[in-house]
Amino acid sequence: MLLPHLPDVSISESSAHPGALQWVGMQGMDLPILIAEDNCQPSVHARTDVQVDLPAPGIKGIHMSRLYRLVDELGEASPLTPAALHQALSAMVESHRDCKTTNARLRLSFDLLARRPALVTEGLAGWKAYPVELRAILRQGHYALQGHVTVGYSSTCPCSAALSRQLVEQAFLDAFAGQHDVAPEAIASWLRRHATSATPHSQRSEAHVAVTLAPQAPTLGLIDLIDVIEKAVGTPVQTAVKRADEQAFAALNGQHLMFVEDAARQIQSRLLGRFQHPRIQVRHLESLHPHDAVAWAHPPWSEECL
Repeated sequence: MLLPHLPDVSISESSAHPGALQWVGMQGMDLPILIAEDNCQPSVHARTDVQVDLPAPGIKGIHMSRLYRLVDELGEASPLTPAALHQALSAMVESHRDCKTTNARLRLSFDLLARRPALVTEGLAGWKAYPVELRAILRQGHYALQGHVTVGYSSTCPCSAALSRQLVEQAFLDAFAGQHDVAPEAIASWLRRHATSATPHSQRSEAHVAVTLAPQAPTLGLIDLIDVIEKAVGTPVQTAVKRADEQAFAALNGQHLMFVEDAARQIQSRLLGRFQHPRIQVRHLESLHPHDAVAWAHPPWSEECL
C-alpha cells in the first residue's frame, strides 16, 4: 500500500555538520546508449558516473532520483552527441537549484566495437573492442568534453632488431667463409633456414589518448581519433587473419620498429593540429623484461584531464 505522504528528510532536515561538498552523486550506473560511428556496433553498454556540487552547507542531501532520470534520458532514444551531454548537464544543474548547485559532471565508460578488415585477405574481417571513456563537465556555465580511447598495437624493439641482424650477419659470414663467389640461390636457401637464428623481441602495446572534443560537433568522432592513432603507430593488432595477413603483419612490424619514445612522438605528431589538447600515454608490455616501458606526451598548454 502506497502511503499518501512520504517523508523526505533531505528537505525536512538540515545537516548536523554543515559544510560545502565539491561533488555528490552516483557511480557505476548501467546505461544502454547509441553511438553513431562508422563500421561500429551502434548500441553499447555504458557504465555511468554522475555528480553535482553541493555548495549549500545546510542542505542534508541532493536529489539522487532526479540525476538518475536525467541520465536515463541519454539512453537509446537517439545517438549520443556533445550537445546531448551538454543539455543533460545543464538539466542536472537546473534540477538542483534548491541546493545552490552550479556544477555537474558525467563520465561514461564503454567498449566501442568496430568492424576491422584483414590486411590483405579480401572479404575477411573481425570485431575489435576499443575501451572508451567520455568525461563531460559543466563548471560555472563552462562546458568541456574529453574523449579517452585505448588502442592496442604491436611494437618491435629497434635495439633488439639491430642485435638480431648482427647475429644473422655473423652466421652468414661463418657459413660462407672463404667463398668468394656465392650463387643467389644458395644465399636464398641459407636465409630460408637461418634468417631467424636470432629474432628481435616484440610485444603487445597500448596507447591511451585523451583529447578535447568539440562541443558543437555533430558526432563524437571517436573512430576518427582511433584511426589516426593506428596509422601513427602502423602496427594495430589484428582480428581475423590468414597466413597472408600474418605475413603482412610481420612486414609492418619490420617496417615500424619503435621504442616507447618513438610511439609517443609519432602519435603526438599526428594528433597535433587535428585534435584539441592531446594527451598521450603509451605502454609497451615488455617481452624482454618483467616490467613495462612507458612514455607520456602532451603539449605544455594542454588541459589537465577532467
